[in-house]
Amino acid sequence: MVFGFGKKAKVEDEVRPASETEVDNGGDFEKNGLSEKSGIAADGEDGSTSSATDVRNRNMSEAEANRELKFLRKLHRWDPNLSNDVYDGMRRATVDHDAAAEIELINLVENDSPYPEVRAAVRNYDEDVPANTIRAWVIGMLMTTIGSGLNMLFSMRYPYIYITSFVAQLITYPMGVGWTMVMPNRQFKTFGIKWNLNPGPFNMKEHTLITVMANVSFGGGAAYATDTILAQKGFYKQDFGFGFQILLTIGTQMIGYGYAGLLRKFLVWPASMLWPQNFVNTSLFYALHDRSPTDPAKTNGWKIGRYNYFLLVFLGSFVWYWFPGWIFQALSYFAFATWIAPNNVIVNQLFGYQTGLGLIPITFDWTQITGFTLSPLMFPWHAMANTIIGVVVFFMLTSIGMHYSGVNYAAYLPISDSSSWDNTGSYYNVSRILTPSYELDLAAYQAYSPLFLSTTFSLAYGLSFATILALITHTYLYHGTEIWTRAKLSLGEEPDVHTKMMRKYPEVPNWWYGLTFLAVLGIALASALAYPTHLSWWAFFIALAISAVFSIPIGMIYAITNVELGLNVITEFIIGYMQPGRPVAMMLFKTYGYITMYQGLAFCQDLKLGHYMKVPPRVMFSGQVVATIWSCFVQVGVLNWAFANIKDICDPKNIQHYTCPNGRVFFNASIIWGLVGPQRIFSSGQIYNGMLYFFIAGALGPPIFYFLARAFPKVKWLRFINVPLIFGGSGQIPPASTINYTTWAAVGFFFNKYLKNRYRGWWSNYNYITSAGLDCGLAVSTIVIFLTLQLTSQNFPDWWGNTVVFSTLDANDAAIQQTVGPGEIFGPTSW
Repeated sequence: MVFGFGKKAKVEDEVRPASETEVDNGGDFEKNGLSEKSGIAADGEDGSTSSATDVRNRNMSEAEANRELKFLRKLHRWDPNLSNDVYDGMRRATVDHDAAAEIELINLVENDSPYPEVRAAVRNYDEDVPANTIRAWVIGMLMTTIGSGLNMLFSMRYPYIYITSFVAQLITYPMGVGWTMVMPNRQFKTFGIKWNLNPGPFNMKEHTLITVMANVSFGGGAAYATDTILAQKGFYKQDFGFGFQILLTIGTQMIGYGYAGLLRKFLVWPASMLWPQNFVNTSLFYALHDRSPTDPAKTNGWKIGRYNYFLLVFLGSFVWYWFPGWIFQALSYFAFATWIAPNNVIVNQLFGYQTGLGLIPITFDWTQITGFTLSPLMFPWHAMANTIIGVVVFFMLTSIGMHYSGVNYAAYLPISDSSSWDNTGSYYNVSRILTPSYELDLAAYQAYSPLFLSTTFSLAYGLSFATILALITHTYLYHGTEIWTRAKLSLGEEPDVHTKMMRKYPEVPNWWYGLTFLAVLGIALASALAYPTHLSWWAFFIALAISAVFSIPIGMIYAITNVELGLNVITEFIIGYMQPGRPVAMMLFKTYGYITMYQGLAFCQDLKLGHYMKVPPRVMFSGQVVATIWSCFVQVGVLNWAFANIKDICDPKNIQHYTCPNGRVFFNASIIWGLVGPQRIFSSGQIYNGMLYFFIAGALGPPIFYFLARAFPKVKWLRFINVPLIFGGSGQIPPASTINYTTWAAVGFFFNKYLKNRYRGWWSNYNYITSAGLDCGLAVSTIVIFLTLQLTSQNFPDWWGNTVVFSTLDANDAAIQQTVGPGEIFGPTSW
């Protein structure tokens, strides 16, 4: 018996209707036992295979099979998503020259996927249905307009929410089905192109295109550049006009798309680049469009179809969030130790959830588990394990040691918050060090105070420094050979079943990406140089170079682990030294240095979603570009409408709560990094100079574990150590607390370690649908509460369950061990 995952393997270009039962439902090598020589389980219905590729592989000579398997083993040597069983099977088969085992392993890779996550969420065949339809474009552009506009408006209000692409994916399904029921089946011809108003049943490829258009335009909230515009208009009272705003928004949102053309070879086409977040989308597509029954023999006895299961989880999540989100908020902030001792400083510092460390990992609120890290059901366990190692080592043990030893005057500061403080124990008042032209008043700064940070905040900067150098050494050691090998491969040489099926669709030519990059480069240069931003042309290109250099290292970790490591801190650090005293230049440098990479990777992630769903690449490219451009005009238009029609917008006392929280954060960061600058925070002799030693730790960490893994190959867990994740995986602390990561890891362990290994059939069918149901139910419930209660200024129910969590030192950012009296200060006497 050879391998079999679900039904028989499919011929490479076969197209036919979908069936829910044909997604991998069975066990796997961890569950059903190993094939004695190869390490692969026989878990299909009959174990047979019938693909053209398999026939070719059976006729391969042993030498050919050995050579191909060695090549695959070389590509996957440090692949943490490939189980030890399969990798060891590759090693044994090539060393023993076992032809049967070699062919069996090659079949595993070339006929399906060696990753159970992919087999659980992606079908290894294509459907012959249209994607580029008028229905998909109309619904997609409609959602782009509504979603972009609402997210822009919501982002200026506190508290703010944003409509996610999961919500768009959910609500566009009935829109597509309704279109099919209402619109006539009529064919038209425009400019020689035939199109049909109703091209048949609403299908998954159309739905994928709509979802991707929503994701690139508003899936992550308002465009990052709008924070810069809000900081200018709302706080600097500086307005360069609509032209600048459009140029800046389009430039920052799209220049990374040019990078994506080069990144495809490394981040989209390889099978090892999983992009796990996409599995929730693909599973939801199948659940919505495929109502076929579930085979209980393959789902550990469960009979409920995935669509009905999704509806139950969605409804449960929707109803439940009304309790922690409105009726009983203590269920969210379940720091019961602080309720018992609300005025005890140490208790609030250690166990508080808001400005404490959150050492009691209990919450009944899905937003606490996913708010900073996304759903744990979509992360591989090895990624969560590395992240939680960093949380325990640095934010539990190290931060406690630093804080209670009094390092950096910690006794006068909170243990964990993301604010900046002065030497009287008050929030840092940036207006005291500004000239009327928003430049640094050095004399006023020296007369006022140096800048102080909480223990976890200062530690977070050090870990960000470590992450940057760890990324470089980790990528060189663990992925250098793979990158070099893939640089020489063509699309047709990728040994992946999904890549092979995509060959029948014309790929996007490189010149499309090149032309996009050059066009947007001109737009971006105009935004930086044609207006008084004070950003030098050479600094602009350095920002783009930083994004380019780190796109592959960060992209590979993101695609493999689902954890995104950012460049926002290092870009602030560099521009603060490079062009000090220029806050607007700092905002633009940070935006181009960070968001260019971010948008390029987001484009790649969506390309991978289209890759999994077999949407033609040129259709994907067109949808992404058109939706992004249009959303920029919508968002800038809504922003300017708000400033023209909402009285006292961005004022902290705005009666409608349009206080521009994101713009205020951006403004404060521009003052701190653009005016005070890193040289007055981290340079020699400054308070936080010690954080620079993390650069050394980051450079040395990956080589240490790399050589340990090579020296002790039998110690299997060393292969899964990821130093950049240990340093940077918990990058949301602060404002996040350890509670957000420990509960996230606990839920992730249960689903993606315990259930995955123990009940593989259930996990394969329901894991990602569970995540989709929980996320969609929470998102819709949040929107309903926001629109019906918060926008109408309704008060939370006034009872103990809602008041106890906000009457503690933790909630009021007042858990501080020592304070100074009137006229007194702490810290150095000169700075």
